[in-house]
Amino acid sequence: MYDGIKSPDHSRKQKPQLIPVRMNLKVKTARLSIISNSLLIMLKLGAGIISGSVSIISEAIHSLMDLLAAVIAFFSVKISDTPPDARHPYGHGKIENVSGVIEALLILAAAGFIILEAVKKLTGKPFELEFIWAGIIVMMISAIVNFLVSRRLYKVANDTESIALEADALHLKTDVYTSLGVAAGLGLILLTDIKWLDPLVAILVAILIIYESFRLLKKAFWPLIDTAWTEEEIGLLREKLEMMQVNYHDLRTRVAGNYRFIDINVVIPADRSVADAHRFCDMIEDELSRNYKNLTVNIHVEPA
Repeated sequence: MYDGIKSPDHSRKQKPQLIPVRMNLKVKTARLSIISNSLLIMLKLGAGIISGSVSIISEAIHSLMDLLAAVIAFFSVKISDTPPDARHPYGHGKIENVSGVIEALLILAAAGFIILEAVKKLTGKPFELEFIWAGIIVMMISAIVNFLVSRRLYKVANDTESIALEADALHLKTDVYTSLGVAAGLGLILLTDIKWLDPLVAILVAILIIYESFRLLKKAFWPLIDTAWTEEEIGLLREKLEMMQVNYHDLRTRVAGNYRFIDINVVIPADRSVADAHRFCDMIEDELSRNYKNLTVNIHVEPA
């Protein structure tokens, strides 16, 4: 065992250090998503109305859901990094998971509406499409804008471990694929003059949206019931504890938004002083905090 280093008495909680710069970065990035989605909705709605294309209208609805999701993400990242208080002693990290669940359900609702409208068009009276080139141009602009914004969101989400920003980035990445799909479908209509390809493409877009929303729902929901770290993460954590020569048992982990928690029982020789035990556990906390962001460690000390 490590000789004469740091530790909490029986159980000690290290509160994560909140960095205002990091929080501001998350908020600014969420705001970027709101602005881009607002502009794309206006473009898509305009193109959809003048062309009569249900696939373009479906993309406008998709972007509207993305905008609602971006607004939810914006407020959730502002709340999630506020310090713990008397009512929420473990912080507010899970608000990002709640945000992710709401966003996933919104996407599912949008996909259902798109399918309903596309089926109506397929089974209804013949329809005409106009200004198809305008629709193709708008879809390509949408794909480029969402690609750039989603890359930015993913980078900040990875740097800050934000599930809300990651969910928003997933929406926009899906929008890139659907916009390209709609553009390709409109291109085929120009070449073949087969009008029913338009609602068919809309249905394919909706199916892709449903698939992505289920992935997001799964990722956002499980941490709400105190899911442990992944097996790979726990394996690496055990390796770190062994390198520090920590004799322990009853290791438990959980995740709440971008916050991580560890509960562990550490065994220390009975002849060690309280001060030595305290220093040893402080060493464990300091070392783990260098490896994990927003970490809280609770250590219960037991005599050997």
